Amino acid sequence: MAYLELKDIKKSYEVDNQHFQVLNGINLQFSKGEFVSILGESGGGKTTLMNIIAGLDGNYQGDVLLNGKSLKRETSQQLDEYRRSTIGFIFQSFNLVSHLTVKENVIVALEMTTMNKQEQEQRARDLLKQVGLADHQNKYPNQLSGGQKQRVSIARALAADPEIIIADEPTGALDAQNTDEILKLMNDIAKSGKLVIAVTHSQIVADYGTRIVHLANGVIDSDRQLKDPFPVVQENNSFHSKVASSFAMFRMAWEHFCYNLKRNILIMIGSAIGIFSVIIMLGLGNGAKGYINHEIYSQINPNTIQVTKKTGDDQTKQIKLTNQDQKKLEKIKHVKSVSKGYFAVTGGQLRQGNKNIHLQTIQTYDHTIKTKNIKTGKIPGKNEILISKGDAQKINKKNPYAVKGNKLMLYINAGGSQTQPKILQQEVTISGVSDSLSGTPAVISYDTLASMYRAGGVDFSPNFLSVDIAGGVKNVEPVQNKIKALHSSTGKADFQITGAGSIVSTLNTYVNIAVGVLTSIAAISLLVSTIMIIVVLYISVSERTQEIGILRALGFTKRNIRHLFIFEAAILGFFASIIAVILAYVLELGINHLTNSGIHYSLMQISVGNVLFGVIVSVVICLLAALAPALKAARVDPVVSLSAE
Repeated sequence: MAYLELKDIKKSYEVDNQHFQVLNGINLQFSKGEFVSILGESGGGKTTLMNIIAGLDGNYQGDVLLNGKSLKRETSQQLDEYRRSTIGFIFQSFNLVSHLTVKENVIVALEMTTMNKQEQEQRARDLLKQVGLADHQNKYPNQLSGGQKQRVSIARALAADPEIIIADEPTGALDAQNTDEILKLMNDIAKSGKLVIAVTHSQIVADYGTRIVHLANGVIDSDRQLKDPFPVVQENNSFHSKVASSFAMFRMAWEHFCYNLKRNILIMIGSAIGIFSVIIMLGLGNGAKGYINHEIYSQINPNTIQVTKKTGDDQTKQIKLTNQDQKKLEKIKHVKSVSKGYFAVTGGQLRQGNKNIHLQTIQTYDHTIKTKNIKTGKIPGKNEILISKGDAQKINKKNPYAVKGNKLMLYINAGGSQTQPKILQQEVTISGVSDSLSGTPAVISYDTLASMYRAGGVDFSPNFLSVDIAGGVKNVEPVQNKIKALHSSTGKADFQITGAGSIVSTLNTYVNIAVGVLTSIAAISLLVSTIMIIVVLYISVSERTQEIGILRALGFTKRNIRHLFIFEAAILGFFASIIAVILAYVLELGINHLTNSGIHYSLMQISVGNVLFGVIVSVVICLLAALAPALKAARVDPVVSLSAE
């Protein structure tokens, strides 16, 4: 039984609605150890026949049998495996991958074997030594002569130890001396027991083999045996073919990226602009929120919030809170304690002799007030009051902090029975002076205010609860959200956050909205970057059409080709994001240098989250941009691409 058999092979093309028959019933048998030359003039169907034998063209009539098994009904993946394990190519135009070294061009074929990296390196060196290129393995193809390039092509064809070597015009681009040397190498390959099929129009090449098949006008008009086939010695390979791994495709993508580094740097800088803009906007948002929180929290304790009853549309209405409300809040996770408080919106007056100090508001003491802001004195106790520096200046303009210990009469407007106004009074001692300006609430103890109301016969209950939160600032917002989520039996929200905590949340919301708008505007440049990457990758596919054909001829799958371009896009996206992050940090240093000297605060704060977001977005955008070009590359017809210039 013949090793390879062609049975009634017919092939035609449709061009401009005209039918052209290229092969008209080809019947051939080949054995191992033969050096067969398929001889004929240009246009006679030699290359078409070669593509069918090589498994590159499956659209034909008839059948190709390998060891008696038909290849006609093989799937695309099975034909890839056939080329990987059985076929080795030697091309007229060499078809070396320009961005790979001589050794790497040989290793490409070994990426689809079970050899490890060390074994691949050793086999590549051995093969290059065999073809006389041991001293040229680290050169690139453009540094070699035509004869040397063809030797590399032969070494690559032998790399995976295939049973069939197909040579397409192997000496067409060589001078007489190189032609003779290449033919000797091919003859040695046949001697080793492999089947060598050379497609040629050269009688010199044909006469070198063991057999000449002459093809003219799509039919075989002669089949002449020059000498007996070489004896075949069976050898068991120590390795087997396999689909190239994703890591192998990543390594190839990296090698191409490095080879075109200058161009890729320009592409990455263009891509980085969009990511840079987004990271800057996010960093400014962090800084703005941080500055607002810093300024407010420098005056109050961030881990204490004030909670009131939900008042609906009437924001002036105060609803008293109960012990049941207090217990409900105490059950919330991370709440350390809840204390009663009262905010007298009607304000009051302090009177000392003929001096009257109007107090816009009065509130009971809680932990929102920082003791460090009390510049002199202490927290108010029973029948004591803490006033602001602005109010203290109305008593002693020259030395406001000296009023500590002064005794004054405190008057508070309160509603009595039948809602009749009632003036409450109590002698109080100034316990201390805070560094706040006028308009800041005066502070007294809850017990002092409660005793004043009771002494005046006025009903008194807390109108806010002070909630102390454990575990640091990180738990403040979650606790606030849980408080807002509490609902009464009617389904309405029970509580709302008031005071500085509410202001901080509102301001942060406004900052987030502003940052979101600015980030969206900055994201327009991401769209431009995406379009640029798509264009660049499409150009890359067009530029590398021949390379794609080479890889497909060697047995790389469509999936391998897709991965090749997707990995290149991911590499571009990753390094573009690194450039963007570096630029963003440089700008952050410059801006913070200016703001620290002005407002003593770093107004730009790029977080690790912002950086990770930028990196992920950049890579994802590049991957999405690569999908269409990668699919186009995978669909490239290897027969067409191998003939591309």
